[in-house]
Amino acid sequence: MNDEAPDSALPLPSKGGGRGVGASLSQSKQRMRAFAKELRHNPTPMEERLWQRLRASQLEGLKFRFQHTIEPCIVDFCCARIGLVVEVDGDTHNADKDRDRDIGLGQLGYTVVRFTNHEVVTNIDGVLETIVARARDPGVRQWNRGVTHPPTPSLGREGE
Repeated sequence: MNDEAPDSALPLPSKGGGRGVGASLSQSKQRMRAFAKELRHNPTPMEERLWQRLRASQLEGLKFRFQHTIEPCIVDFCCARIGLVVEVDGDTHNADKDRDRDIGLGQLGYTVVRFTNHEVVTNIDGVLETIVARARDPGVRQWNRGVTHPPTPSLGREGE
């Protein structure tokens, strides 16, 4: 009898004790995820304002993630199901860098829609209408309209 593990056997994790950390994520990915978490805990007032209207699938049943990692960037809001990214731009945004970033996200299959802080403050309903219109755009991956899904259970983080 052969005592060697079959080719299909998975190696034991080298560190992390099987808790999903260690060799499975590069240091770069770990740093990026940690930074995204930090951004989620310290949102700008405009991001927080928009997040209150997007969270918990409130908008047309679209599930958005806040400060979501799409390597090599962290986006403000992402509806991964349809590949829609929503960015809120402050005064310090560089239009050339934003354009290059949008092109890169487009190459990964995402559609990016950008709003200024001023738009979020003065016309939040118009911002939400634009997001819904972009979600319905034929160029954006479509979700199953008319199909209702049970709400995603809370992980106890909603009130934080």
